[in-house]
Amino acid sequence: MIGLVDRERVDAQLYDDYETAKAREKRLAKEARAQEVQAKNASLGKKVKEQSTMKGMKGRGEASFYRVTCKDNGKGMPHDDIPNMFGRVLSGTKYGLKQTRGKFGLGAKMALIWSKMSTGLPIEISSSMKAQSYISFCRLDIDIHRNIPHIHLHEKRNNDDCWHGAEIQVVIEGNWTTYRSKILHYMRQMAVITPYAQFLFRFISDAPDKNVTIKFARRTDVMPPVPLETKHHPSSVDLLLIKRLIAETSKQNLLQFLQHEFVNIGKSLAERLIGEMGPEFSPKMVVKSLTDQQIVRINQLFRQAKFDDPTGDCLSPAGEYNLRLGIIKELHPDMVATYSGSAQVFEGHPFIVEAGVSVGGKDVKQGLNIFRFANRIPLLFEQGADVVTRTALKRINWGSYKINQTQDKIGVFVSVVSTKIPFKGTGKEYIGDDINEIATAVKPSSLPFSNAASS
Repeated sequence: MIGLVDRERVDAQLYDDYETAKAREKRLAKEARAQEVQAKNASLGKKVKEQSTMKGMKGRGEASFYRVTCKDNGKGMPHDDIPNMFGRVLSGTKYGLKQTRGKFGLGAKMALIWSKMSTGLPIEISSSMKAQSYISFCRLDIDIHRNIPHIHLHEKRNNDDCWHGAEIQVVIEGNWTTYRSKILHYMRQMAVITPYAQFLFRFISDAPDKNVTIKFARRTDVMPPVPLETKHHPSSVDLLLIKRLIAETSKQNLLQFLQHEFVNIGKSLAERLIGEMGPEFSPKMVVKSLTDQQIVRINQLFRQAKFDDPTGDCLSPAGEYNLRLGIIKELHPDMVATYSGSAQVFEGHPFIVEAGVSVGGKDVKQGLNIFRFANRIPLLFEQGADVVTRTALKRINWGSYKINQTQDKIGVFVSVVSTKIPFKGTGKEYIGDDINEIATAVKPSSLPFSNAASS
């Protein structure tokens, strides 16, 4: 691929990692002295520190270009929808409330933009739906300024193998050596939280001895329930959302709007709410005729009034059986205990906390090994500020359960599912412990399996 090959250097002095002969001689002498000191210390039985990497040496390292392919056997995508699904940012809507597994809803588009920024190459999508006689193939990139897909090729191809699912292929710049452990750790955590799925990961290098193939086996047919779409709880909406619902509703008057666009508002409660709004409101007033000031009044009342909590029917937790099975499958612990809480609520959004703890196991480090999940997606970064980490480290007295927090191999697994995960930071990598409802739910979730551990 033109432009994506690392050329052999002609003028070495152009590069950051260029080293003069004098500097190289000085560095080698320093390294030789350090090795002599290490050898002397080793002969005297002293602990030898590993030699740190020389500072000030800049270079490309292992950064190179990679073709990343992700393929599944899911339900696929409609042929005509593919360009907009991948080539238009924020083409969907978040106004139908439903638990979703992603963190942004932009994953494939972010990969496309990353590819466009680092290599300039388009992505390729293949997809076929069940019982479809053809495979949809699309090669496209995105016109970032106009936010429209730039289609290079969009055609139907033969589907002789009756395959269904989706395959996405993208060429990006990356660093396998640096992030190898994170990628494999992510795959392992995915295998824990989804033991009903099989994952096959392959890394193919120019050097065959560096190839990696890892298979995470499927162990069950028990699937989590499909999350059901639900209406918004009045305590969870804001002014913009109320305006959006008014613009899109098919209901004519205010009474019907309140009854049918929100959960836990029946006819009698809707009438009481309208009476509380003030004399300028009436049940039969045309909902689309509401002024901005009147909509603000509705929003204020929603924030102040008391409503029944939403149920957890719209959530899709992994389930205690799957969580336990995933832990056993991947860690092979000496003991494991799990717990699944009931649905609770924060800011009008239902959530469920599931937790597990394991002792011992394969490829488990000494001390606390914390696995965090949000809507069944592993969270790898910014662990220190997360509510799960802080609870495990500071709010549980492991010693009272005969567990040594620093020497035993302890696995802590906490999964939070909700129609709205209260992520902190733009990276959406951790859940802060300032949400009292979630912080208090995480700790009690730990107590039943801690009791199981002590017994």
